[in-house]
Amino acid sequence: MNENEQAIESHPLQPFLPINARLLMLGSFPPPQERWKMDFYYPNFQNDMWRIFGYLFFNDKNHFLDLANKKFKEQQIRDFLIEKGIAIFDTALQIRRLKGNAADKFLEIITPTNLQDLLEQIPQCNTVMTTGDKATDTLMLSLPENTEKPQIGKSTQTYFLERKLSLYRMPSSSRAYPLSLEKKAEAYRALFENIGLV
Repeated sequence: MNENEQAIESHPLQPFLPINARLLMLGSFPPPQERWKMDFYYPNFQNDMWRIFGYLFFNDKNHFLDLANKKFKEQQIRDFLIEKGIAIFDTALQIRRLKGNAADKFLEIITPTNLQDLLEQIPQCNTVMTTGDKATDTLMLSLPENTEKPQIGKSTQTYFLERKLSLYRMPSSSRAYPLSLEKKAEAYRALFENIGLV
């Protein structure tokens, strides 16, 4: 099957947008559904996002994990995100997987997410965080041309919809990204401290 014959996939999840959200987390696109351990974001058990959250907020990387069943505690994650005011979606609405896997470098973005639609539903949000390079590059397409792309672990500022936004680019939570969980968590801690979440 060549690239043009690969099926176009539409995003399988609804945006998670608590009305009190101050932070919007944007990845690139979920992995193929056979890798999912829950019907929510970062569902691959090999992905470290929820371990990073457990490590930072509860000093326990397994806080959100059901280790016996190799699954996540989905309701606990959702409740925690609502309590903290954290929204999640991805930067792509439609993609084509050029290799059939979840690797960002083999994702072709067909339709980027409409950032305006998301932000209009979370009026208190002034911080947008991307996880990984593909998500960051895709987000930049939605922002004013003079917006500076943030470096890993750093932030830049822009104005969008008459709203001042801080843009953060975080290390990918994928195991393929060559950084220890603790080092990744420290980058996330700096962001969460800056916006008053921890």
